[in-house]
Amino acid sequence: MNAAEITPTKPIPPTVIPIESSHVVVPIAAITQPTTISAAERIAICLGVIVAELTRGSHTRPPGSVRIVTPAAALDQALDRMRADGAGETVLAAFARRFAQLEDPDAGMLPGDALDPVEDPPALEDLPDAEADASAILDRLAVIKLNGGLGTSMGLSGPKSLIEVKPGHTFLDVIARQVLALRADTRARLPLVLLDSFSTRARTLEALPDELATPAIPPDFLQSREPKLRADTHAPVDWPKDPELEWCPPGHGDLYVSLADSGMLATLLEAGIDWAFVSNSDNLGAEVDPRIPAWADAHGVPFVMEVVRGTAADRKGGHIARRDGRLILRETAQAPPGDDSFTDVERWRFYNTNNLWVDLRALRALLDEQPAGPDLPLIVNRKTVDPRDPASTPVLQLETAMGAALGAIDGARAVLVPRTRFAPVKTTDDLLLVRSDAYILDDDGHVRPDFEGPPPVVALDPKHYKTLADLERRFPHGAPSLRAARSLTVQGDVTFGAEVRIVGDGSVTGPGNVPDGSTITA
Repeated sequence: MNAAEITPTKPIPPTVIPIESSHVVVPIAAITQPTTISAAERIAICLGVIVAELTRGSHTRPPGSVRIVTPAAALDQALDRMRADGAGETVLAAFARRFAQLEDPDAGMLPGDALDPVEDPPALEDLPDAEADASAILDRLAVIKLNGGLGTSMGLSGPKSLIEVKPGHTFLDVIARQVLALRADTRARLPLVLLDSFSTRARTLEALPDELATPAIPPDFLQSREPKLRADTHAPVDWPKDPELEWCPPGHGDLYVSLADSGMLATLLEAGIDWAFVSNSDNLGAEVDPRIPAWADAHGVPFVMEVVRGTAADRKGGHIARRDGRLILRETAQAPPGDDSFTDVERWRFYNTNNLWVDLRALRALLDEQPAGPDLPLIVNRKTVDPRDPASTPVLQLETAMGAALGAIDGARAVLVPRTRFAPVKTTDDLLLVRSDAYILDDDGHVRPDFEGPPPVVALDPKHYKTLADLERRFPHGAPSLRAARSLTVQGDVTFGAEVRIVGDGSVTGPGNVPDGSTITA
């Protein structure tokens, strides 16, 4: 059944209110009589109205070689495909909203001259000490780790969380050690829940230690998926050579509707878990600190984003700002072409860590009012249907970022945290640094810096070190000593021997080999 054909079985309230989005106006039916209409019917109405709006505003494309598809027809095809794949109505409503945003060419654009910088947010070190009631707040907290990513940027096809960061210890091992140590210290339940993708679920659950299990709370829930859309018609792409390539994840902004659609949100709330700490599995600095949820809970703050003071290295990251007095997050893709204000780290001083604290009770209330979840700005990712084949059909992937809920949830706040809480491993440069003696892994899973001043900067030639296999082939004895380094720059094909030390600013140009026991300095 198409979205436009869905009709409720109970009376529809007569008033229709356009809900103002910061990106595009998406009308949904006003619910003035909650006792006369179910949540499922409300979502169905929402989808139907969006399709109707797209039909009224549909446009034709110039004649050409492609078949003309109206926006409403393209959306219908995508929704039908998602239903057949098992998507629930909340996920469908969120996709329909992203699709509506796509029809506005300026959706999500945030020019710098429309924004104001953020004054100093409260700092973690200034929040009240929560030691006395840490157990109480942590017993109401779940740790949610984003675990949908494959290590494709490092040339892998398996879960990134299963990459070793220290000998014999993967990201997942370190996360497990952190959670188990905090449970033992506070006697809190502190369930660990993974947001998995279809690609990461099986292998990750196999590797998950049994002692992490929490009664009545599943260890994971699945991120949804959606069709890739043809760039020319916006209809779902067909790729018979490999139908799995017709699908893509919708970005980690999917967290909120996937929590609801999977039943995990209801499960956590029924178990008395009403706060969630959400972070990336590749950020080992993202440990639970009870001061933040205790402060937020006491002051009725429904959403907290941890931010760090920006440096030149953060120029491509997402920064926070104010628009019309409201906190928002601006990502690189939201800066209009030609707007070079994005890289001004002195103006935009605070950057998103993707460490988020979410009041699950507030999230449930928001989803009751807005079935599509928080109104997040659209990010359009342009690719080819087969990312390995640049000649394959051009497609659009409609994505959102979970941190953008900062601007979509009333009362959301930011908290300034030390840089030690933000140490993501995105490249082999990052991985070599965390594998080195510059960071120490202790028995409680803390990954602690062991250097003076700012972290050493590693820059490896991507032609020779981009993949994990490349890195390990050229560092067969492990990472060199970097605790006394300010930087390590490697150009060309260089293989490192055992017990190599970098002191100060080290630079090596290949091809060549670095002998065992060498010290490299400026």
